[in-house]
Amino acid sequence: MEISIIIPTLNESEYIGRLIDHILSNLTITFEIIVVDGGSSDATISICEERNAKVLSSKPSRAIQQNVGAEHAQYDYLYFVHADTLPPDSLEEDLVKCIEEDIVAACYRSTYENASLLLRVNAFFTRFYWLVARGGDQSLLIKKQAFFDHGKFDESYVIMEEYPLIEKLMENKELKILPKGMLISTRKYDDRSWLKVSRANYKAFRLFKKNVDSKIIKQVYKDALS
Repeated sequence: MEISIIIPTLNESEYIGRLIDHILSNLTITFEIIVVDGGSSDATISICEERNAKVLSSKPSRAIQQNVGAEHAQYDYLYFVHADTLPPDSLEEDLVKCIEEDIVAACYRSTYENASLLLRVNAFFTRFYWLVARGGDQSLLIKKQAFFDHGKFDESYVIMEEYPLIEKLMENKELKILPKGMLISTRKYDDRSWLKVSRANYKAFRLFKKNVDSKIIKQVYKDALS
């Protein structure tokens, strides 16, 4: 049982050590950790190197960074995870079960750190097989061959880069939603209301479904959060 774990980073010194330590303490199967950094100016790289993660450099684009990680991965299953999240303690059990069942791709539901009632409502809806309830923060396990067959992450996307791939997987009924929660940082809510963030997310998703250029989506999203 072998897996390549790919983490895109850009100035994630506050979170990356926590994530890697969590992975190291919860996995006994054969795995590698590939951190693809987009040009951090903080201690991100040194924190990763101290934990013997393989560190690669890339342009600061999550789609490109994750694709670079996949291209350097040596194992047949890829696990993409964001630096400011934490998988459940049952990560190994969950990954092994998916691989043994020959699952093409899988993600977790969402849970949130220090979640308000409204964020707990958000988390509830991530149990449903809806594209709007998905996202990269939920992490993504995927067969390496399927990842490349589906065209990898679309590098033209500067935001929502995971959605075209997830949409293909869902259309083909290849994505399994695991009945456990991925712990997600609420840092985007630190200085913003739940309503403001929710509106920004919904505007971005609607534009994505209308095939609007991702650079426009990113600007609309940024304006909506300001």
